[in-house]
Amino acid sequence: MPTTRYAPSPTGNMHLGNARTALLAWLQARALDSTHILRFEDLDTSRVRPFAFDSIRRDLEWLGLDWDLEYVQSERLEHYRAALTRLETYPCICSRREIEALASAPHGQEPIYPQTCLERPPAPGVPAALRWRVPPWTVRFTDHVLGPLEQNLALEVGDFPLQRVDGVYAYHLAVVVDDALMGVTHVLRGADLFGSTPRQIALQQVLEYKVPKYWHVSLMTDYRGERLAKRNGAPSVSELRETGYSPQALLADLVRSLGWLDTPALELSEVLERFKSGEFALG
Repeated sequence: MPTTRYAPSPTGNMHLGNARTALLAWLQARALDSTHILRFEDLDTSRVRPFAFDSIRRDLEWLGLDWDLEYVQSERLEHYRAALTRLETYPCICSRREIEALASAPHGQEPIYPQTCLERPPAPGVPAALRWRVPPWTVRFTDHVLGPLEQNLALEVGDFPLQRVDGVYAYHLAVVVDDALMGVTHVLRGADLFGSTPRQIALQQVLEYKVPKYWHVSLMTDYRGERLAKRNGAPSVSELRETGYSPQALLADLVRSLGWLDTPALELSEVLERFKSGEFALG
């Protein structure tokens, strides 16, 4: 049976870009008749806002975007710990600034770690992050929206951290473990994560997990073409909800932003029917 998920980070109120991704994930889930998971990705506790859990739940319920199972990552640390022991890692004490100074990368891309701490290990007992020694593989996959991508991890990514110096497990490790243990078969998320998918597939392969199918959907932007986010002045869903905006009007806004239909209001049932018929498509 298909299993899908929507995985917000509870760092604040849901903004419109989050809501659009939630809508697309829900449409895919209900079109597939899948088990749909709501997973709160709250491992970076310094950024978590406790009110956000209930705020996100209320916004989803207001829009009619229900779910079947719910998980919270901070309650699943033993699973990440167990997976980490199965991977070849080494301690690293390099700061981000040091890596940027030492590493080489084409302009605009993230720096490739030069394995400084692999060659000169830090002294025992010194607090350190754990980096994965990536296999010398070229990972290839085809996204169902953006098409094919191939990436040589060693040459284009480099060894990347799986656990921070403060003990927080990295997103890439946690999401891979969770998707596998939860039986997720279809992953729909923002296009900003497209380039990091090969490193997650490599982790899945080394850990002997099944690789799900991927859909990376476009990010919602403002009139300047910038990614829509609260820091850019975009209203949150809760602000719209609390000031009397209707869920039908917001659904119409989200559908309009996808180029599907220009209408002042839409019922969620109509959006789903048009999605099932193929009139509304992911890409």
